[in-house]
Amino acid sequence: MAWPWVSRTGATTGADANDRAVTGRAGEALALRYLEARGMRLVERNYRVARGRSRRGGEIDLILRDTDGTLVFVEVRVRRHHIGGGAAASVGAEKQARLIYAAQTWLLQLARVPPCRFDVVAVDGDRVEWLKAAFDDAQ
Repeated sequence: MAWPWVSRTGATTGADANDRAVTGRAGEALALRYLEARGMRLVERNYRVARGRSRRGGEIDLILRDTDGTLVFVEVRVRRHHIGGGAAASVGAEKQARLIYAAQTWLLQLARVPPCRFDVVAVDGDRVEWLKAAFDDAQ
């Protein structure tokens, strides 16, 4: 799958923030189909937490339930090429902290917290890589 408006580094070029959003949505749709084909069920998509005093906000691209009942918070990253570590390498410590914060906020609505994990689905060009338990909340 070609992402013509994404540069070699994964940054968008020109005045194409809208194209970047389109790319992100397409990547999320691809990741969702990929995970559902492996038995996972969608719980919620694009859960957002506003920035508060701590200035930490966050968004979880996909929240799914795995076949064993585990709640899975999924970050989807899209890059045109697997250069500089590719899409997976772009989920750094700051992004992980925002995902953890958003997940903790989402979990507040539950009476009981099920087993959870953080996965990353990296889309590099035509390659989809699913990284189960890519990181944890012990930061």
